[in-house]
Amino acid sequence: MMGPKKEAQAVLFYEFSLEDHVPQNHLLRSIDRFVDLSSIRTHLADCYSHTGRPSIAPDLLIRMLLVEYCFGIRSERRLCEEVHLNLAYRWFCRLDLTDRLPDHSSFSKNRHGRFRESDLLRHVFEMTVTRCMAGEDLRWTPV
Repeated sequence: MMGPKKEAQAVLFYEFSLEDHVPQNHLLRSIDRFVDLSSIRTHLADCYSHTGRPSIAPDLLIRMLLVEYCFGIRSERRLCEEVHLNLAYRWFCRLDLTDRLPDHSSFSKNRHGRFRESDLLRHVFEMTVTRCMAGEDLRWTPV
């Protein structure tokens, strides 16, 4: 016997947690343990103007670039599509389901501009290596 046909109906409120939908053994959870981007705003303070419209959070841009490099995404346009669709990528980038993504052009402007001028990527790399070498409790163990 054929079951009844279900009609798609919009729900007014959802109870949803990205945390619950990212597996504990996902690569991005392992990376997240080692990457601390709390100091990059201070590191980049001189590269931003105090006037004009609000900028894109530099930690979001760095997290998205890490997703791009780790998963072999070859363009910023494709990166924005993938982060839009993938729950684990959204979780790692600290984005909610309703958060808008930066335009793909923001990446090349920042990578060739303020990130290069400020030596930010070297700073993030050195901080991450230091955290990996220092922390026994941070060591990744495959599941």
